[in-house]
Amino acid sequence: MRRFLAAVAVVLVSVCVKGEAMGLEKATFAGGCFWCTEASFEKVKGVKAVVSGYTGGERENPTYKQVAGGMTKHIEAVQVSYVPAEISYAELVEAYWMMYDPTDAGGSFYDRGHQYTSAIWVSNDEERQIAEASKKALDASGRFKKPIVTPILDAVTFYPAEDYHQDYYKKNPAHYQRYRVGSGRDRFIEAHWVDMKKEEKSAYQKPSDDELKSRLSEMQYKVTQHEGTEPPFQNEYWDNKKAGIYVDIVSGEPLFSSTNKFKSGTGWPSFTQPLESEHIVEKRDFKLIWPRTEVRSKHADSHLGHVFSDGPEPTGLRYCINSAALRFVPVEELDKEGYGEYLKLFQ
Repeated sequence: MRRFLAAVAVVLVSVCVKGEAMGLEKATFAGGCFWCTEASFEKVKGVKAVVSGYTGGERENPTYKQVAGGMTKHIEAVQVSYVPAEISYAELVEAYWMMYDPTDAGGSFYDRGHQYTSAIWVSNDEERQIAEASKKALDASGRFKKPIVTPILDAVTFYPAEDYHQDYYKKNPAHYQRYRVGSGRDRFIEAHWVDMKKEEKSAYQKPSDDELKSRLSEMQYKVTQHEGTEPPFQNEYWDNKKAGIYVDIVSGEPLFSSTNKFKSGTGWPSFTQPLESEHIVEKRDFKLIWPRTEVRSKHADSHLGHVFSDGPEPTGLRYCINSAALRFVPVEELDKEGYGEYLKLFQ
């Protein structure tokens, strides 16, 4: 499955275990736009925090305007805080390779210039040994037609970016998603890691129509398969106040969290943002007099509801979702049902 790691194994057997059992370690990476790199790392199990910022240059406390304008030698980067007992540094590097284009020396997708190039900053010989072995193995794997150009550098001062850049994908999900999709990042990752993506998708498959008809209620089938709408105030989750996540009733892919649920007064479950934006597909809907934005699940292609721009801060969005398209997994059952990675949302 992850063939390029095989070559790393020989090196890793001689490497000591990093960090204390419950302590946090930090690692710094650049993979183009830090909004995207931060969002990707925050979904990696064992990662506890990700900060967007700048590093690699000489100017103290640079601003976004200075860095983006190419006025410094800094690069947009992220500093990752992780638990070594849950994820090793080698696994962190492995996850990093799948987040961007490591063969682009001139920038990242349509963000051009040194400030958007990639890099790994290492803090010690152990990290350098692991990163270099992993890079060499990936280069030799033949996954990319062009050579891996991401440099491995000694760590220097990391400067956190301005507050509005932190968790940008959560604060401005609509703009972030348009930017990410438009940049071509996801298409590139899909094309070059198709074997990994197929494995990921296998967990969220859509059953046959006969199975759906036997498993779903009449309303669940109508909503998810024929773009139906359930009655307001007469559905399962419109007033649900319990802690947990909401998954696709068809495939089980995680979609929304109670941490982003709010009382909209509409009679349907409403959320300010998705739990996993990668599992959400938005399409223009012209079934009424005015156009709307339909929300569907990525893997099962279930109709979920619609998204509107009249929601509360911080996003200003209202994902108005049919209860019939969802299954609620309470926080105390997340681990048992295979969604343990989301427990950190409720700690």
